[in-house]
Amino acid sequence: MRVNAYAAPSAGQPLAPTTIERREVGANDVLIAVDYAGICHSDIHTVNGDWGPQPFPVVPGHEIVGTVTEVGSDVARHAVGDRVGVGCMVKSCGTCDNCRNGDEQYCRDGMVGTYAATDRDGTTTQGGYSTHVVVDADYVLSVPESLDAAAAAPLLCAGITTYSPLKHWQAGPGKRVAVVGLGGLGHMAVKIAHAMGAEVTVLSQSLKKQEDGLRLGADHYFATSDPDTFEALASSFDLIINTVSAKIDVSAYLGLLAVNGAMVNVGAPAEPLSLNVFSLLSNRRTFAGSMIGGIAETQEMLDFCAEHGIVSEVEVIAADQVNEAYERVLASDVRYRFVIDTSTLG
Repeated sequence: MRVNAYAAPSAGQPLAPTTIERREVGANDVLIAVDYAGICHSDIHTVNGDWGPQPFPVVPGHEIVGTVTEVGSDVARHAVGDRVGVGCMVKSCGTCDNCRNGDEQYCRDGMVGTYAATDRDGTTTQGGYSTHVVVDADYVLSVPESLDAAAAAPLLCAGITTYSPLKHWQAGPGKRVAVVGLGGLGHMAVKIAHAMGAEVTVLSQSLKKQEDGLRLGADHYFATSDPDTFEALASSFDLIINTVSAKIDVSAYLGLLAVNGAMVNVGAPAEPLSLNVFSLLSNRRTFAGSMIGGIAETQEMLDFCAEHGIVSEVEVIAADQVNEAYERVLASDVRYRFVIDTSTLG
């Protein structure tokens, strides 16, 4: 079937309306009518070519909430009419040790991204800035009805990207967690860490979002542009989640970790980061990374968010506003996630 979509024709070019072909619904496939698609900074990196050559034209979008309209003959987990979600991956090998352990995002054969990736049949995946997607049922999530559909869309990337490291490094009561940056990822990290019971501090360039940060669940808020911040907070945190996609002074932030503390990068800057190894040796610190989460963990995150009433702070836009939205994301002019109403695709 051919469906309406918005695609980037080549690197750095504005997205434009187009039509794309979706595969027939196979025995284990689900056809989803997309209701909302979030705009992730990864989308912008991809279409701008920041992460290397891409298989243009590219239809971005890996924060998808929609409604099941058809299921394959072998599908038992989802039914027509169900509200579902699709995140950053649509396939993995399913047999390697990582996949069997529920870490499909680290598939040894390489997980298949929701867009700009080579699918198992050799075609290029196209994402959620479209009216419909066809996805393997094993990679389709159930979105609780208690969550607002538009505000739930960013949970499929921003939510799981922050939930997974917070869970892995055991954020909870008695743990001091710092979140670097209060953007699309950062505001979700604050909400989730707060719901887990941690003491939450936001580290942002300035104090202009301080009121928001405290409203979203932060206990403290500091400006990193103030050099006194790093002196005052030295050795203060058990866990730092770095959500920004720009170069930072890694060693300075590592200095904020207590003994056995960990700093985890979830933002993905295009430029390499460097650090002084002595900042790791002191206090037996760890510098780590984390990428989304497995399918079971993503479902766990959605259920956790439903239990705690957590959704993203969103601005819903029409599809023809996507290029303006990209510019505003780059200018940090969004609080805190743009979401496309795909009914405007026609």
